[in-house]
Amino acid sequence: MASSSSSHPMKYQVFLSFRGEETRLNFTSHLHQALKGKGFGVFFDEEELERGERISPALSRAIEASRLSIIVLSKDYASSKSCLAELSDIMDRKSTHGQIVLPIFYHVDPSDVRNFGGSFKASYDVHESDRSLDKVKLKRWKAAFAEAGKLKGWHIAGVQFDRSEAEYINDIVVYVLNKLMNSYSGSASEEFIGIDYQKKKILELIKQNRVIGLWGMGGIGKTTLADAVYKEVSTTFEGCYFLQNVREKIVEKKRESVRNEFFSTLLKDKKIRIDTPSIGYPYRERLNNIRVIVVLDDVNDPEQVDWMGVKHFGDGSKIILTSRDRQVLKNGGATQIHKVEELNEKYSLQLFSFTAFKQLNPSVDFLHLSYKFVRLARGSPLALKILGAKLYSKSKEEWKSELEKVNKFDEPKISQILKSSFDGLDKLQKDIFLDLVCFFKGKSKEEVEKILSCVYKGAVSGLSSLLDKCLFDISSNGRISMHDMLEEMGKDIVDQESKYPEKRKRLWNPKDVYQVLNNNKGTDRIEGIKFDMSYSDNLKLSPTCFESMPNL
Repeated sequence: MASSSSSHPMKYQVFLSFRGEETRLNFTSHLHQALKGKGFGVFFDEEELERGERISPALSRAIEASRLSIIVLSKDYASSKSCLAELSDIMDRKSTHGQIVLPIFYHVDPSDVRNFGGSFKASYDVHESDRSLDKVKLKRWKAAFAEAGKLKGWHIAGVQFDRSEAEYINDIVVYVLNKLMNSYSGSASEEFIGIDYQKKKILELIKQNRVIGLWGMGGIGKTTLADAVYKEVSTTFEGCYFLQNVREKIVEKKRESVRNEFFSTLLKDKKIRIDTPSIGYPYRERLNNIRVIVVLDDVNDPEQVDWMGVKHFGDGSKIILTSRDRQVLKNGGATQIHKVEELNEKYSLQLFSFTAFKQLNPSVDFLHLSYKFVRLARGSPLALKILGAKLYSKSKEEWKSELEKVNKFDEPKISQILKSSFDGLDKLQKDIFLDLVCFFKGKSKEEVEKILSCVYKGAVSGLSSLLDKCLFDISSNGRISMHDMLEEMGKDIVDQESKYPEKRKRLWNPKDVYQVLNNNKGTDRIEGIKFDMSYSDNLKLSPTCFESMPNL
């Protein structure tokens, strides 16, 4: 419950919604003080009076002015009509303006919130028997309440496993700090859990060095860390560019094309065409006159850095390189190299919980098993998300069974965890996943759904299942994206079908496609081909080339 005696315009970062008589003098009060201690403007109820079904205009303005709302869902929260009216307003604000909403399940089961179980059923039974209460309004309240129960949040079920409420509050405050910071920079994602410490180190390195390197194994979070730093500082430069998957893009496209697109963005000139190895007049001079920040992500050859012309950027420019190979970073000109660290156990558990429970900490009944999976992932964000997504909504027995499968390896590696996730897919999901890997990365989701629906029954449902399992993602512009380790695994699975390209179902490598088409080696095994026509300069096609591929 929240209220205000002020009629002046209010500006808050955080709005606290709670049942006053239950948590005002303990948990919520401590949370309020902790948030204020970090400098947040917090709207907090200073009154204890029950206000009825409607919320005041001042309260509505407070909700509208806040960037984030915290709802402390305690046992008797739903017994208060004013709390339900408040929650309904918050969820409306979330739907219409993208307000961030964080539920805290305080000594209640999240499933009881979603399904109106436990004490919440009794509260709603009382409301439904109240003839003076508008039934349409009650229906709206119930829908908002159930929706809040589906959100990711904190489940505080008492002092468990040496965790005090003070520790929970500290974690919540840190999370709110990150969430608000990221929301203002246009990025709010669980991907950023636990990287603040490393981000601060990189920001310090950037001040002192022109070229820095982020080094670490696949799936450890190099790209995510580079992205967080880039978003933090890119607005202070004259030009900026985040070139993701350099290695892959240079293989897929001619490197001249990649560089021309790169320069076109930095120089704001769509007409740039440089087809020679060197960068001559006037482009070198134009580059030298601008102060830029660029990220070259997943570099595997120092020549790629030189090819992109970073040495010609103006004074004060900053270049961030990411690679799995430390020597590549050294040879690429990095004067400082930061080894990207694994997530510690605390942050690993939080990230795992995001996908396994859709809340910020594990269900108490699954805490012991959660720690076992967290240790298997060894601090790899990718492995944590894959494991968590695979276990979401599964029973404890299924968790134990999955643990036995993974533990069959003496010391499970990330690649084995990823392969285990693929092996658990049904045939339709496997086919769609391999199609995404070979043909559709970077394509719009709508286009992919349309094409695959012509090939498979249940394609849309299959895509949705893969998305839920974190086996691919949808970028901010609605296109299919995928971690490079998952892509590598998928292409390796395809290549292992046969050492002869013509005996595989999918052809994606330009050299393999050229060999099959140029030599008329097509077979009935081939079901799909992706071919960049820029590789077709000397290609000679037989008039009957595709007759031998009836399943294409």
